[in-house]
Amino acid sequence: MKKHLIIACLALLSFTAIPFITQAQTIKVSGEVTTPLTIDAAYLQKLAPTTVTRKDRDGKDHTYTGVILAEILKNAGVTLGPELKGENLTKYLQVEASDGYQVIFALAELDKSFTDRTIILADKVDGQPLAPGDGPYRIIVQDEKKPARCIKQVTAMQVHFVK
Repeated sequence: MKKHLIIACLALLSFTAIPFITQAQTIKVSGEVTTPLTIDAAYLQKLAPTTVTRKDRDGKDHTYTGVILAEILKNAGVTLGPELKGENLTKYLQVEASDGYQVIFALAELDKSFTDRTIILADKVDGQPLAPGDGPYRIIVQDEKKPARCIKQVTAMQVHFVK
């Protein structure tokens, strides 16, 4: 009897642990880029970390650490800086989460020549890795009134022209 109970508990544990094990550990950057990227923890460690403090749904301020999103896009060859003008201003970044949730950013929202707002791809909150339900990667938008574009469990980023 004990053997059957142990097997049942192990089976239940394996089903509840699977979402955390299969959670995406990489992010694909594609679309209107010159160098498609696959981002993982090792890639992010090579870039300069940035911190952003924002109030979360719990009403408390939290400090998120990650990489400025525009730096990642620049490494992928996305049109930013002086080239972000004319037709290129119709480009946008589509970010997708593991559950299919998607958000959009105009490239001008990410470019320091257009805005002082900081938008990062975070992998830590308050000095700790993001919780499994939030990470391993999350977009954090500084000073945005609603957290709807602070997308959790990011799996893909695609740059497109508006059609």
